[in-house]
Amino acid sequence: MKVYISVDLEGVSGATSWSSTNLGDIEHGAIAREMTLEAVAACKGAIKAGATEIYVKDAHDSGRNMDLSMFPKEAKIIFGWEPSPASMVCGLDSSFDALMFVGYHSPAGSNGNPLSHTMNRRNNTVKFNGKTASEFLMHAYYAQSLGVPSVFISGDRALCGHVHEYDPNITAVAVKEGLGNATINLAPELAWEQISEGAYYALMNKDKCHLEVPCPIELEINFKDHFDALRASFYPGVKMTDDYTVSYMAKDMKDLMTARMFIM
Repeated sequence: MKVYISVDLEGVSGATSWSSTNLGDIEHGAIAREMTLEAVAACKGAIKAGATEIYVKDAHDSGRNMDLSMFPKEAKIIFGWEPSPASMVCGLDSSFDALMFVGYHSPAGSNGNPLSHTMNRRNNTVKFNGKTASEFLMHAYYAQSLGVPSVFISGDRALCGHVHEYDPNITAVAVKEGLGNATINLAPELAWEQISEGAYYALMNKDKCHLEVPCPIELEINFKDHFDALRASFYPGVKMTDDYTVSYMAKDMKDLMTARMFIM
């Protein structure tokens, strides 16, 4: 079984401040270690479920946050970024049997996490066909368009609820909960245990998971600054709906993710 694991940072236990998300910052080291160990826990669960090939994408900011030495021998780690529509799942293709997400977070426009955002901090909201879209949703839809099911996610509690709106069969592990500008976090040892068990269960039940990908799909972005909306409006097919908002009607997920590369 061949498994892909996309790992972000803002949804891991303990991640609370924006400074902890920056490579080299004084707070970053401890959170990057937790990011690594939560990813390792997912790998262990996957191996127990029978995975023989595991690709792990460091999908946060620099793409160079995790400690390579901590991973099991079955894992191959993707550091850095391939400038492609696949973004946080670069290298994913139809040869994979399942996609898992670790350390993901609530989308922009929600209060589930002090670090809620969607792809960057320049937008207030991102929507697909009028509904709030998360980084999970855009990459899960992209994977499903390749025939790869999303089976597992860990992150904040509000994100887990968001995920189950689209597929209640995806195994979701909440390792933290937003409380205004604070977070309530599981102790790391419990977080690792629940992620490992959840990853195992998810892969043993992966055939139950399936997302319905809408087609066509309208991408709407409400920017914090009007000049970002103006800039985005020059991409072919993008329309400004007000001074801060643009929309784009994509024919499929590759089209949408390609547009996203240039307008977000």
